[in-house]
Amino acid sequence: MAVEKNVPLNIFRIAVGVLGVCGNCLVCVVIAKVKFMHTITNAFIFNQAVIDFFGSLLILLSSLIAIPDPIPSGVGGVLLCNLWISNYFVWGLFITSTFNLVALTLERYLAIVFPFKYQNLATAKTVTATITCVWVAGFLFHSYGLFIYYLEDGQCKQKLVANPQVLGVAVFAVTYFLPVSVMLIVYIHISVVLKKGAGRIGPAPASVSGGRLLDDQRESLMRARRNTFKTLLIVFITFTVCWTPNEAIFFLFNLGLNIDFTSTIYIISVAMVAVNGCLNPLIYAIKYKQFRKAVRALFGRRDVNNTLITTNGTE
Repeated sequence: MAVEKNVPLNIFRIAVGVLGVCGNCLVCVVIAKVKFMHTITNAFIFNQAVIDFFGSLLILLSSLIAIPDPIPSGVGGVLLCNLWISNYFVWGLFITSTFNLVALTLERYLAIVFPFKYQNLATAKTVTATITCVWVAGFLFHSYGLFIYYLEDGQCKQKLVANPQVLGVAVFAVTYFLPVSVMLIVYIHISVVLKKGAGRIGPAPASVSGGRLLDDQRESLMRARRNTFKTLLIVFITFTVCWTPNEAIFFLFNLGLNIDFTSTIYIISVAMVAVNGCLNPLIYAIKYKQFRKAVRALFGRRDVNNTLITTNGTE
């Protein structure tokens, strides 16, 4: 069996895997168990946590499971090469995570900038269809990875791709440039709208008597949405910081630059991508007030299901 030679890197991957599995599992449990967390926004956050959970689990397993050397021939060896050694599932999950983050950002954009249209669009069927598309699109787009690896003489090798510049630009654009550009524009617009006050935030809760109570609840709703916006903005910034080095290296490689994929710089860039999957739970714990309240409700066994003001399932 092959032995992992880079012990520090292997230890790092195990640590990242364990933290990602535990942190994202906690996020899933809290959202699933606490009733007031059952909102449309949190459905996308739940999906993000599920994606990052499986991504972290695969990173952990790949650090603990040794690859046979030589790789056995037959169907098993081919599948091991094309699916496992190629990291098809890991990178498929990474891309799915990116697409889900875009969907989550657009959901907040519609809720804040176009609240009345959002009331009609924000349905369980729409959310389910969107999440399904996110998963299908992520793995479908990365399906090219299944065809560039092959098994030969007990070794998993990578084929030379025709027109690598075209593939490199396409992958860079779809997995990084377009998502980051869309999210950046959306967050800038949301910031402008939020600064204009509660009048643009959306309809106030119904069945409220008294102007003072109406203003208080509108302000409470506005604060909740601002907190969610700030939390997701931090998630976006973290995503951008973690992904930029690896995407830049990959882009330069496909433009013809000679890249050493065993270099410290490249290894660090891949490690940053992996770290991104275990940082989101930490961000929620520090910044997301609704999530912290849900954790206290779940583990403190206090009934706070009706303490949060919601509007059609959105915070």
